[in-house]
Amino acid sequence: MISIADDSRDSMIRHLVCLKFKEETSKAKIRMIEREFTLLEKRIAGIVSIEWGINDSPEGLNKEFTHCFLITFESEAARTSYLPHPAHQEFVSMLQPLLQDVFVFDYTL
Repeated sequence: MISIADDSRDSMIRHLVCLKFKEETSKAKIRMIEREFTLLEKRIAGIVSIEWGINDSPEGLNKEFTHCFLITFESEAARTSYLPHPAHQEFVSMLQPLLQDVFVFDYTL
């Protein structure tokens, strides 16, 4: 059974980010992105955790997205402050030139 939170202001938020890198993006640059993404947890207050992984599904339905990052925020307010945060914006500036596509999906716990 899935429950729906009554008051999202008091609920944690999950922020799912799936990345598809440009074909020419080097493995070294991808490793740098993996490292820098996880460091956001230490740089931005309100992040409870960051999990990530590389697709290994045998179904072939990933549409060439290779990396998935799952950020858990302590609250909606934490997510709201994350988006314009200078550390996040600096990371986005590093990431954007390397991406072919990105998919973001948020949900409330």
